[in-house]
Amino acid sequence: MGVSFEHRSFQPEIMDDLSCGGETLNQTLKELEIINRLLGGNSITLEGIKQLLPVNPDEKQCFEIADLGCGGGDILNLIAQWAHRSGVQVKLYGIDANPNVVAYARKNSRHFPEITYEALDIFSEDFQAKQFDITLCTLFTHHFNQQQLVRLFRNLYQQSRLGVVVNDLHRHWFAYWSILIITRYFSHSTMVKNDAPVSVLRGFLKKELQAILDAASITQYQIKWRWAFRWQLLLWH
Repeated sequence: MGVSFEHRSFQPEIMDDLSCGGETLNQTLKELEIINRLLGGNSITLEGIKQLLPVNPDEKQCFEIADLGCGGGDILNLIAQWAHRSGVQVKLYGIDANPNVVAYARKNSRHFPEITYEALDIFSEDFQAKQFDITLCTLFTHHFNQQQLVRLFRNLYQQSRLGVVVNDLHRHWFAYWSILIITRYFSHSTMVKNDAPVSVLRGFLKKELQAILDAASITQYQIKWRWAFRWQLLLWH
């Protein structure tokens, strides 16, 4: 049976199991950090934050930024390092529904006291009661179906004073076969070998993202294609 790129796949990933943990999960998070760094994925999120922040922020102003589906905390570590260099005051929050992921991230970010982690369902009332300046979704939104994404984008747009940064996958044959071959020969994680190509099949075409935003009644946004086969989506007020 051939692989189709016409429609989004909803084949589950191993990481969708919120009870997964142990060395397999740890190895997966380590490898995902390397993949995102080498393919330039982390910079897409950081550039989105810079676009949403005021051009000349008050030195005393502290910006609250939440990373949803935070994984191993690599993005938040990168933001903390950038904030230190730039003189920008930040409070950073990592949210993930898997407590094993949160435990790994806390250890990974132990040198950054401005980062706080919490195991929380983003559709829960506890999370929806929270407010941030900016919310981030890096390789996170492809885990949800269209109905869930309409609800998620609508909620995040209301919860984010400045805006939302989405960094996710462009569903494309080249991206699929490339990551399948790379992980098959270089990955030591069964989860990465399975989930990486599946993630591409669960990724988006531009028109699909636009349809979700239209359904969520969000009109203030920008979608840009970025290497390597990523979409950078910015929502702002």
